Order: sequence, then C-alpha cells, then structure tokens
Amino acid sequence: MNRSIKNSGGQIASAIIFPMLIVVLTSVLGIFALLNWSAHLSDETAEDSQHKLVAGALQLTRNYIAKQQTGVVIWDEAYRAVDDPAANRVWIRNNMMNWLSRNHGFNRSVLFGSDFEVASVFAHDDNTEWLNPALVDELQPAIAKVRAQYINSFQKTPSGLFSFMPKGGETHLSIAETGKVSLYGEPHLFTAAAVVPQIQSVFASRKPPAVLVSLIPLRGQKLNNISSMSRLAGFVLAPDQVERDGVGAYQLKSPRGNNIGVIAWQASQPGTQMLQRINPFLAVAAMIIAAVVIAVTVFTRQMTRRLARSEAKAVHSAQHDALSGLPNRSSFQAMLTRVLEESAQKGTSTAVVYMDLDHFKDINDTLGHSAGDKVIVAVANRLKHVLPDNGIVARISGDEFAMVISDCDNDEWLEYILDQVQDEISRPVMIGRRELFASLSMGAAIGPKDGKNPDELLRKADIALYDAKANGRNRRSFFEPTMEQHVQSKDKMSRELRLALRNDELDLAYQPLSDTDAKKIVSVEALARWTKDDGTVVPPSQFIPVAEETGLINDLGIWVLNKACARAHDWPGVVVSVNVSPNQFKHPRFVEKVMAILAANNLPPERLEIEVTESVFAGRDDTVLNALRRLKGLGVKVALDDFGSGYSSLSYLRRFPFDTLKIDRDFVSDMNGNPEAEAILVSIIQLGKALGMTIVAEGIETIDQIRFLQAHDCHRMQGYFISRPLTSTALSQFLENFQAIAAGELPDGFELQAQSAKG
Repeated sequence: MNRSIKNSGGQIASAIIFPMLIVVLTSVLGIFALLNWSAHLSDETAEDSQHKLVAGALQLTRNYIAKQQTGVVIWDEAYRAVDDPAANRVWIRNNMMNWLSRNHGFNRSVLFGSDFEVASVFAHDDNTEWLNPALVDELQPAIAKVRAQYINSFQKTPSGLFSFMPKGGETHLSIAETGKVSLYGEPHLFTAAAVVPQIQSVFASRKPPAVLVSLIPLRGQKLNNISSMSRLAGFVLAPDQVERDGVGAYQLKSPRGNNIGVIAWQASQPGTQMLQRINPFLAVAAMIIAAVVIAVTVFTRQMTRRLARSEAKAVHSAQHDALSGLPNRSSFQAMLTRVLEESAQKGTSTAVVYMDLDHFKDINDTLGHSAGDKVIVAVANRLKHVLPDNGIVARISGDEFAMVISDCDNDEWLEYILDQVQDEISRPVMIGRRELFASLSMGAAIGPKDGKNPDELLRKADIALYDAKANGRNRRSFFEPTMEQHVQSKDKMSRELRLALRNDELDLAYQPLSDTDAKKIVSVEALARWTKDDGTVVPPSQFIPVAEETGLINDLGIWVLNKACARAHDWPGVVVSVNVSPNQFKHPRFVEKVMAILAANNLPPERLEIEVTESVFAGRDDTVLNALRRLKGLGVKVALDDFGSGYSSLSYLRRFPFDTLKIDRDFVSDMNGNPEAEAILVSIIQLGKALGMTIVAEGIETIDQIRFLQAHDCHRMQGYFISRPLTSTALSQFLENFQAIAAGELPDGFELQAQSAKG
C-alpha cells in the first residue's frame, strides 16, 4: 500500500509540477506584456484626456468671445443703424467695431449686410485690406448658419405679422456662431453674430439680418487663457501637425474643414513613467518567482504523497456520519441503488427499513446533547452488531437510521432480523452511572413487491414508519397499500380543508349549556362543521386531527373564534365557548390575535370563554400558563375541558385558577346505578366548588342524570338532553322557546328533548 501511495504521489507531482512551470513562465511573460500594454493604454488615455481638455477650454473661450460681442449686436440703436439704407458708417465703426477693439481686443471686424454684401470693414491699424475673398469664403458657412437661425427665430402671429422671438442660449439672446480662421497665416478666433433688436418686435416680413464678424488672434492672451483652463504646460502654436513622443497636439480647423494650425503642448505620459519606475522591481520579482518555483517543485513532491495518504480518509468522511461512523444519507442512497440493481439481476428481494428513536428529544432536553450523542453511538454499534453480512445500515439524520437487507425472500427472515434489532436496542444504555432505555419504531418496505427504485422504496418505508409511530411506537410496521391510501386521503383532505377555509365554506354549530335548574341557557359551545359541496359531511373527528398535523389548526381556530364572536351579538347575555388547540398556543401572537378579534367584533371579553384540555400544558407549560394568565387578565373566561381524562389534572388546577371545570362525559355516562362513578362525580363537583370554579357536566342524556346533578348543585349542564348542536338560526329559535318554557308560556308536557329535536 505504501508503494501504491508513493507511486500515486509521484504521478500527482508530475501532473502538477510541469503544468505549473508552464503556467508560471507564461504568467511572468504575460505580466510583462500586460504591463507594457497597460502603460501604452494609459499614455493614450492621458493624451485623449488632454486633447479633450484643450477642446473644452477652446470652446469656453469661443463662447466667451461670443458673449463679449453681445453688447453691440443686441442693441436697438445698432439694429436701426445697420438696417438703414443710408447707414452711418462712422457711427457703426466707432460704436460697434472700435468699441469691441478697445474693450475686448477684437482687432478686426467686418459687417455683412442683409444681402451678404460687405457693409463696413474695421482694423485696429486702419488697414482694411485684410478682408479677402478667401477669408470671406471661409466665413461663409458660419454666416449662413447665423442668417438661417435669425430667420427661424420669427413666429407668425394670427394677424399675419412676424414676431421676433429668439431662443436663449449660452450667449443670452444673441444669434451667434464661433470658429477659427487663418489670417496672414496666423490662427484667429472669430464670432459671427446677427445684429438684432433689444426689445421684442413685430415686423411685416422676414429678411436676413446684418451679421457682424469680429476676429481676435489666438496667439498671446487667448492662448495663455486656454493653457490656464486646461492646466497643461508648454502651449505653442505651430503651422503643422507635430508627431513627436511626449508632445500633444490639437488640430485647428476652419469652418470649411481646412487645417489652419496646431496647438501643441508638453504631454504627460503616466504609463511610461510608471513602467520606468517599476521595471527594476519587476526584474527582482521575476528572480524571486523563479526561486519560489524551484522551492514549490520540491515541496509539491512531498505534499502530494501526504495528500494521497489523506485522500482515503477524506473520501470516507464525505460518505460517512462523523458521530456514528455509519454511512450518511447520500452514501446510503448510492449503496441502495447498487443493491437494487444486483437484486434485479439475481431476481431476489430487498428490504428497506426506516428506524426512528422514540422520544429522543426528551433525552436531549433532560440530559443534554452529550448524552444524546452517546445514545446515538450506542444504537449505531448495536445495529452494526445485528446486521447480516450482506446488509447495510446508515444514519439518515439526527435520530433516524435506515437499513437494507438483501436476499430477503420471506417475511420470516426479515421478522427475525427486526426482532434481533429490537432486542438489542432494548438493553439499557449506560450514561455514566445512569441507565437509559431506548426504543425504535420501524417501518419496512420490500422490493420489488413494494417498489423497484430507491425513492419509491424509501417513501413507502417512511409511510410504514409513520404508521408504527402512530400506533404506539416501539413497534414495527410493514408497508401495505392501505397505508399509502390513508396518507393520500389525509393529504387530499388537508388540501380540501385549506380550500374550504380560504373560501369560507365551513360552518359552526352551537351546543347550549343550561343552569342548574335547566331553566336558563347561560352559554353555548361553538363547534366546527364541514359539509362539502356535494353534500358529504366530514365529521370533526376526521378533519380536526388532519388540521393539527398539517398546521391548519391555527387558521381553523382563528376562523372559529372570529365566526363565534361575530354571531355572539345575536344572543345577548349568553357566553360563547371556543375550543383552543394546544398548537394554537404555540403561536407567539395568539393572545394578540384574540384581542384583535374581540375588538373587531366589539365583543366584551367576559362573553368569551376559551376551552383547553390538559394536553395544552405538555412541554412548554410556562408559555401556555403565561398566555392563559394574559387572557384571564383581559376578562376572558378560561375552562378546563374533559377534566379527569388525564393524569395530572389536580396539578394544573393548583397551578392555574380556571374559571370553569368541565367534567368528562365518561363520568356522567357511567354513573347510572354505579355508586363508585357517582362518588367520583360528587367528589369532582365538591373539588371544583372548593376552588371557586363553575362546574359543568358534559354528556347529559337522561332526566335521571339531571336530577342527580341538581341534587349535588352542579352549576351547568350540557348534553343531548338539553340540546344537540344547532345552527345559528335554530339556536335563536331554541333560545326563544327555552325562555317560554321558563316563563310557563308553553303547554304542559312540552319537554326540552322536544325542543332539541325541533331545533
């Protein structure tokens, strides 16, 4: 085995080291290539960013000179002057062009008339020969745009006149275009703006405007401003594109798209600078990597041998339960699949057994999880001890185990194995000096009779296990088709019950309780009833347990409580009793829900009585007692139902002061001529009176029972002799008749039973 592990380790090392060397070498070269590419990309990104900065600064400068020009182009007096056929050229020169030159540095200006003729030319040095046809041609696209925008600024009024309504923009109300042109081989910025009225005007017709074009050299202050705004150093103007490393360039173009010069600057190259800084460190890192690779190669050969030795342990751990050492659920599923395939080939039967420890939670709760773990280990060892040679046993979950028994061709052999299992488990488990006794509930399914695939057999074994637990635990059940039908029937009933609750298809019946003299109905007990659409009556003994198991009891209980409180207003002075399931008390907001229902139905709390059985105190009794005390504090009455049917009734009477004590019907039915039953019944009545409780006798069916209870001063009576459960409508009629009986208004001989039957 050691040689096998060594060979396996050498193969793993060879399979890892050589690819690792290739990967490391490729990675180092890739890193160098990536860094160079990243540096180049960083330089390009920086150059593009600088280019955008220059373009933005240049655009801001153009917007600014357009704004400077607005003082003379948006001016009523200037508009009249340039529109006058006999225009005063001296006035235009002095008040428009010369003013722009003195105040804003526009050293040249030209005014184009409405017919695109040159109306006036200005130069700061009085040399007007600067305007030539080539320059006019370059300016023509910008002037055309201005003229078009001006014409489009007119809106026709209903009177047929035209109102001049320009849209605001970067240069207020001016209609202007800016750009760059070359003059005497030097780049200039220009702004071309329409001369417009200052005040909104109305005209009979639209005609092109006079356009004032003003130029200012880009060199000097304007170039310095652009450099300052872009925060780039070394700005110069050059006639042609500069193609040198470290030099950025922005091409200047005229409105016609002609190159008129270049703005150049000293460009920053962050990628190249970064690469120059880190190249020495990269070289050192490459040497370190080479040394590490050599060390890793040696280390890997040693580690792969260790990994090979631990591989078997890891596989075992993945397939087995850590506590018991048995196969886990996933491993069991795979083994069961394999066994069933082999059994199918051989034509033999295979039994699948699900096992569950009875009341295992009690061990954890009373002795702690450490004791529970020891019980699990002990049970696992005993199961392995009785397991046949070809069998499989696994731990499925906390206290659940599963067993596979191959070649199980007769039930006697399986019975024998399961007998051994129960005998082995029944022996005490020692936890320190304490003896614990465990038991198993088991459910078995046999393939191929009960199923051919693992999922089906496991499901049917689980159904059989449920049957074993439902019938008292510490026993075993073999799957039968009727079990599955029962499960499916319960599932169908739960779905139908959920739908009935959602659609409000259930109803309530009410059974009256009379006083001692049987002359007054003091309360009614609300009882859930379910009749399907097809007329089928589902008895509570069937759908209530299903509701308990599926969790629907909470919704059902709230529905009953709400319905009963809503109808209570039909019977003034009568208390409504509602049975509450133990599961309802587990809801953390049960008391709040009761309060909300009372408030929603405007029912005083003292008209509601909650009936509970002793089972409600099992386990979380403190939580239940706190909830009951809160309800009692609100004024809700609390009754202990079926008193005497449990083993700890007196304990709960001492711990909680119930308002009402309902004697189980078995005591009443057994008392006829039975002195012992009568003595017990009298004792319970006296006990309840001593504790200050209202005593109710259930199941009264004869007049003799009533007379006996009256003789011993039982407070209330309930049973078929008083009345069977009635619908709400029948109950209202019953109460009227009952009052008439009490007032003596009905004929003699009109018995309660007659009223009950009539209801």
